[in-house]
Amino acid sequence: MNITILFDNYPYKEGLAPLDSKLLTGLETGWGFSCLLKGLEKTILFDTGADGRVLLSNMEKLGIEPKSIDTIFLSHEHWDHTGGLTTLLNKRSDYFIYLPKSFSTGFKSSVREYGAKIVDVDKSVEICKDAYSTGEMGVSLKEQSLIVKTAHGLIGITGCAHPGIVNILKKIKQLFTEEIYLIMGGFHLGGYSDKELKEIVKEFKTMGVMKTAPSHCSGDRCMKLFKEEYGDNFVELGVGINLSTDCTDFTE
Repeated sequence: MNITILFDNYPYKEGLAPLDSKLLTGLETGWGFSCLLKGLEKTILFDTGADGRVLLSNMEKLGIEPKSIDTIFLSHEHWDHTGGLTTLLNKRSDYFIYLPKSFSTGFKSSVREYGAKIVDVDKSVEICKDAYSTGEMGVSLKEQSLIVKTAHGLIGITGCAHPGIVNILKKIKQLFTEEIYLIMGGFHLGGYSDKELKEIVKEFKTMGVMKTAPSHCSGDRCMKLFKEEYGDNFVELGVGINLSTDCTDFTE
């Protein structure tokens, strides 16, 4: 299995600042997050970023066609994770879309008008063999995260971690007995103090998380402290990076 970052506000190119509109590779950044999981029973698109044009442009440059996607998994209803959906549905509309049950009626109605099939997620559910939702988490804003079983352990993918990244880790530990190999995506920790961030890093270590890959809304300070603590087990994300399940093979 491998995971490709299709949309992120960070480029995977050393020396380029976040939010550069054009990368040297021709890929574009933008505020939001999306990644593609291949090699499972189904090819899963996790979130769609904020801008459909950017999403489809990056997909084209990476050789990924909309018809190759089997399932779309939406973490939560914020625009920077769902904004690219309608542009994608204009290319192909017969997707199964897994989204939290709490998504608005208006959002669901607009998606169904394209012919897509919605699967409301309340509790943890299997998406396909070795891929699962945590189920809805949170109070005022509900969010689901994706969990993937690999030979190395569990990979957890978060959109923005609004329910709290540590709470998501605890939920994964409740659902599965396997060790957590990697947690990646948005951790929503921008603006947290160093003391708070170090406590969160400590929680990761206590729960046995082997590798971390914060990006999107995690915050630069969060990423720096995780990198200091995890060293070689810190995985730097950005648009265009491809991660194999052992998180050692990266290609732009």
